[in-house]
Amino acid sequence: MKIAYISTYPPRECGIATFNQNLMHAINANFPKRKTLLEGGFVVALNDSENLQEYEYPDDVKYVIRQNHQKDYIRAANYINTSAVDAVILEHEFGIYGGESGIYILPLINRLEKPLISILHTILKDPSYVQRIIIREIAEQSSKIIVMSKRAVEFLVNIYEIPVEKIQIIEHGVPDLEAPEENPVKSLTPFKNHRVMLTFGLISRNKGLETVVKALPKIVEKHPDVMYVVLGNTHPGVVKHSGEEYRDHLKSLAAQLKVSQHLAFINKFVAEDELIDYLTAAEVYVTPYLNEAQITSGTLSYAVGAGAAVVSTPYWHATELLADDRGRLFDFKNADALAETVNELLDDDALLNELKENAYEYGLHLRWPVIGSEFIKVAQEAAATHDFSDKILKNSIVDPEVLPKFSLAHVTRLTDDTGIVQHAKYGIPNLKEGYCVDDNSRALIMALMAYQRNGSQEAYRLLPIYLSYIHYMQTDDGNFRNFLSFDRRYLDEVGTEDSFGRTIWALGHLISCAASNSYREFALELFHRSYPHFKALRYLRGLANTIIGVSLYLQAFPTDEGMVQELKRMTQPLIDAYNNTRSDDWEWFEESMTYDNAILPLALLHSCEITGNEEAKKIALTTMAFLDKLTLSNGYLSPVGNDGWYYRGGKFPTFDQQAIETMAMVLMHFQAYQIFRKPQYIEKMFLSYKWFLGENTLRAPLYDHETKGCCDGLLPTGINRNQGAESTLAYLISHLTVLKAFELEYEYNKIEEHVKIC
Repeated sequence: MKIAYISTYPPRECGIATFNQNLMHAINANFPKRKTLLEGGFVVALNDSENLQEYEYPDDVKYVIRQNHQKDYIRAANYINTSAVDAVILEHEFGIYGGESGIYILPLINRLEKPLISILHTILKDPSYVQRIIIREIAEQSSKIIVMSKRAVEFLVNIYEIPVEKIQIIEHGVPDLEAPEENPVKSLTPFKNHRVMLTFGLISRNKGLETVVKALPKIVEKHPDVMYVVLGNTHPGVVKHSGEEYRDHLKSLAAQLKVSQHLAFINKFVAEDELIDYLTAAEVYVTPYLNEAQITSGTLSYAVGAGAAVVSTPYWHATELLADDRGRLFDFKNADALAETVNELLDDDALLNELKENAYEYGLHLRWPVIGSEFIKVAQEAAATHDFSDKILKNSIVDPEVLPKFSLAHVTRLTDDTGIVQHAKYGIPNLKEGYCVDDNSRALIMALMAYQRNGSQEAYRLLPIYLSYIHYMQTDDGNFRNFLSFDRRYLDEVGTEDSFGRTIWALGHLISCAASNSYREFALELFHRSYPHFKALRYLRGLANTIIGVSLYLQAFPTDEGMVQELKRMTQPLIDAYNNTRSDDWEWFEESMTYDNAILPLALLHSCEITGNEEAKKIALTTMAFLDKLTLSNGYLSPVGNDGWYYRGGKFPTFDQQAIETMAMVLMHFQAYQIFRKPQYIEKMFLSYKWFLGENTLRAPLYDHETKGCCDGLLPTGINRNQGAESTLAYLISHLTVLKAFELEYEYNKIEEHVKIC
């Protein structure tokens, strides 16, 4: 069996790098005929540097990912897929991957065509929104999740809602080494003629070493031959930002407490065969971490495996590993309790030796060859049961069961008696930004759709608020202002053509499917007052939004010949723009693709449905196909990013991706399905909609199941966690459109079946 390992790797100084190297050796040790590690697979190594030559990696490393380069992750997935490996093992820790909380790993694992086994080194009790997403997605893509403690299983099941049958405990491995008969470490100055308390590992403030220093006065008062040895380099990240400030602080503290001569630093990263010498030369091993949130500790496992007498704070891993008299616990930051425990052990050799023997016996089943054999069984089972076609089917099938339950909770939170507030900080309304007619028009459309669907009284109560706002923003000459402050002051004299068009769209929608006659009459009054401004529209998106509104109006009043002619007139600039710009490799209306792109072919689809204009229909289908090729060709929606936009002959911008782009794609494909009844449009509509649920560039859902809102977009580093009106309404309109499409498809298929029977 060959395995690809995704991890940090030596010579990078990192606990996970050492773990992964040990795991590779352990797995290979179970195949004695293998002469090199490469016979068992290879490593995809994570670099914390832009320089690919930063580390002199061994031959085991066949591909290097620069932590903050997204494309490296995609290329790594392709490299693994085209290799001969049977399975992939992922070492996961939030800090070693790029993007917010390491979100860049998600696109990589989503593209893997090999079975994935993921080892979670950190599982947080109180994860952030993004951290929870990452762990859930890793679990979704993995054949098995490996953790190292019972508490980790509890967290994954109860906090992350991961099925327990997908989780397996395999404890942290320890070196397969015995104490030397003559220990060279005992002749070192800090050890010679001393009873040593030892801590090893990369040094940083969260290790709590100051607690041990504070305990030293009481310990050395009773045992003046005690020396506290700190073995290890300062963490490279700490050195980069703070230098040796923490180490200097510990020295200064020891001087203040008059125990400097009892504190020694050995500033180096030691190999395992040397580490066993240090561990067995010490009387007591101490892990004084500052809080319980440590689900796994490699240094603790090593100490137990070496048969050390361990004294530790009660963090999660320690409470399990040191149970049954395999060690002693003391409270966090409690130097007095630590001193009392250490003195008790140093006073009683029998008690000290009993702890060591218990730890040693338990450590035998943690030896790396034993752990390696367990991983081999997991990998073999994953390879035997893996079916990549299931993954393809899962990602492409049109399944209404994946839709979250529709909820107006966040919309209601954003809405007061004036209208819907524009923006939010996370899920909390940001009243400082006030209101806009854009969002209240979208809100009116959404509320109408919700009421149409199931007679929602909650949606019905919102309708007059949004309609009243639109009325309040209409000027005496029929145009519309856009922005209103929270204290109801107008912030502009006239809005943009975009906001005008979106308002006409909302009014047209209300006219075509009014909840009552009074609403329709009110909407008709506002609509006709705005009519003189139609001829002043110059920009394509303002025209497109207005075209949609007029087309909806004409569904209710098809005999209004004057409005039909106005629709034809407004459609012609889109046709002309396309004909003046298009080329063999650029089937679009402008020299660039900017924002709300799908609204342009969507408008032509609405127009040709009313007018029968064949040229408009042809252009709509051509530009829709061009847009689909650019944004859906990866098997998920990746809309044109607002960070630079897409210019003819230029580079396609991946970020920032906005929710209104997705809504327009959903509506475009739905309208195409309504006209042409081709199932491919339903599939593309649903594929676009799943952008909200995590089928996107970062494999991160934007819909928030907790708040029932939608995050404001995909950024290069992760998710914009603000949940404003625009994004939330875009999600809800898309959601309702998908539900309507499923119902139409069902009805259409029933009719088709009936025709066949007849």
